[in-house]
Amino acid sequence: MKIPDAMRPMLEVWTHRNYALFMGGMSPALVTLWMQRIGTLWLAWDLTKSNTWVGIVVAVDYAPMIVLAPFVGAFTEKSNPVEVQKIAQYLSLVIAAVMAALVFTGLMNIWFLLLLSLALGCVHPFNAISRHTIVPTTVPRAVLPSALATDSALYNAARFIGPALAGYVISQSDVGYTFVANAIGILFYLAGLFAVRIDFTDRTSHGHGGLLSDIVEGLAYVRSHPGIGPLFMLMTIGAIWVRPLQDLLPGFADKVFEAGPQGLGWLTAGMGVGAMFAAGAIAMYGRTHGLTLAVLLAFMVNLIATVAFSATGWLWLAVVWGALWGGTLTLMSTGTQALVQSSVDNALRARVMSLYTMIYRGVPAVGAIVIGWLADHIGLQLAFVIATLLCVIPWLTTFAKRESITLSLEGRGNNFDERLLAVSKAMAGVAYEQMVDLKSRAAPLAGQVKEQSKAIADKARGAKIGEKLRALKQRGRRDDLT
Repeated sequence: MKIPDAMRPMLEVWTHRNYALFMGGMSPALVTLWMQRIGTLWLAWDLTKSNTWVGIVVAVDYAPMIVLAPFVGAFTEKSNPVEVQKIAQYLSLVIAAVMAALVFTGLMNIWFLLLLSLALGCVHPFNAISRHTIVPTTVPRAVLPSALATDSALYNAARFIGPALAGYVISQSDVGYTFVANAIGILFYLAGLFAVRIDFTDRTSHGHGGLLSDIVEGLAYVRSHPGIGPLFMLMTIGAIWVRPLQDLLPGFADKVFEAGPQGLGWLTAGMGVGAMFAAGAIAMYGRTHGLTLAVLLAFMVNLIATVAFSATGWLWLAVVWGALWGGTLTLMSTGTQALVQSSVDNALRARVMSLYTMIYRGVPAVGAIVIGWLADHIGLQLAFVIATLLCVIPWLTTFAKRESITLSLEGRGNNFDERLLAVSKAMAGVAYEQMVDLKSRAAPLAGQVKEQSKAIADKARGAKIGEKLRALKQRGRRDDLT
């Protein structure tokens, strides 16, 4: 069976040994990680029935990323990221086992959950930043956009499968089994990490300063970059006011839709389906040209999806809007990552990606607490509508800079008016080609009709039909006279 051309970039990345081993080991762990995440959120809701407490649990999981990410990025730049990833997984395994034990023994309470979530939050920076550093080293630079997008597609496929499994497990048995599942998934991931063979012997070559000077250098690079700086700022706004939607879903599932843990699983899975398709589309696209405009437009569509999700009271319509929300969020995050990874100075990669990770994983802690508190006073739906409106002006400001952002990240212009004109010309060209094609197809038929008409006329002349008609006409006139 012939492989469609659009699928080739996504499949080609799996021919690289290290990428296949790394991602193959990580994929099961991503599914079980999402099972544990849903288990943690539902446990926080079940223990307190408070959006504020759910927001606090989310915050202690995310907040360490804000503080630690710059230091971890500078540290990872001088270390072997595979070894860093192994240590992070060992610690995650211990935390998952402790959480499961506390649940099964009936000792779990909100304070233990907060403490363990904080511990896991301190591990996340080492996990996420080393992962972002490893993936680009497993494939040639030419296929890096497809590799990153495939990575994101697998992550978001796990967002679909993991929550669906978690919702079923929680409703049918016990939330503790979500933590047991994650412990098993981590073992698969460790097997893949031990199998990869990547050389990181040059990790200390980027500079001779301390961690603080490295952090300052990375921040200065991002701030002065005409493309990375504006996109990171827009991501930060979205992370504060829009990203917490997926973290406060337990309140939507239980209070707004009255669907319980299974409803939570469906809502999260819907977001995962949309995200998976968006990441797959980027992976098949396989290049960065045009991604800047796509990222900026996806941000606005994401705002629309947030308002629509918040406005509905019907679960299955919310699942549909959630899919659009997840797809546009992934298009924003994966597209931004592909643009940054393809254009960043290699000596600064870990430090820049640590800031990306801090924004994506850490900054939502701020919004989770604020929106969670606001939701307990005015309701989840109205809280997110207000939060969404706060993002409109930052988006308009960034969209006005789209040309300079595109030139710095893609190396070519992306003028919106020119794009529309080009599309119009292309459509007009297609219409003209279709008319020419129709004319060429009609020409033989017209020739046949003309030949047949001529043949009929010749036969009529041969049979002297015209003379006979004239004779009949004259005879009719004589009869009238008579």
